[in-house]
Amino acid sequence: MFDKIKYESSLVTFTEVPDEISLCFNITGCPCFCQGCFEPWLKDDTGNILDYAVFQAQIASHPHITCICFMGGDRYYNDIAVLVMELKREYPKLKFAMYSGRNEMNPFLSNILDYYKIGPYVESCGPLNNLNTNQRFYKKVNNQWEDITYRFQEKKI
Repeated sequence: MFDKIKYESSLVTFTEVPDEISLCFNITGCPCFCQGCFEPWLKDDTGNILDYAVFQAQIASHPHITCICFMGGDRYYNDIAVLVMELKREYPKLKFAMYSGRNEMNPFLSNILDYYKIGPYVESCGPLNNLNTNQRFYKKVNNQWEDITYRFQEKKI
C-alpha cells in the first residue's frame, strides 16, 4: 500500500518541532529542487521503503517520542495521509508534522497533521531560524493553524 514512499534516514530530534521529541524521516524523491537545499540528495528516488512495519519498529525502539515528522514527502501526499490516519488510530497520543517545500498546505494533509512547515528554501531568506525567512511553521490549535515560526527565532539561553 505504501510502497512508493522512500526514506533515506531517520533521527530523533528536539529541534524540528517545538516542544516535541520527534522521530523524523528524511523522505526522498523531493520534487521541489530548492536552490541551496541543505540536503540535495533527497531529490533522488533512493532509500528504503517507508511502510507501517517501519513505523511500528521505530516507535517500539523510541517509546519516548511525542511526534512523527516527515521531512519532505510532497510527492506522496495521499500515501502519507493514509499512513498518518492509520498511525493515529494505533498511537492516538502521537502528533504528526510535515516539512513541505510547497508554498501552501495540502488540504487533505492539513486536516490530519498537527504541525506543518511550508515554503521552499530560498537561500537569500534563510531557514526557519532566520528573521527574514520565507518559510512558515504552523501548529494546529483548536482546529486552527497558528504561525509559530517565531519559536525557531527566539534566543536560546
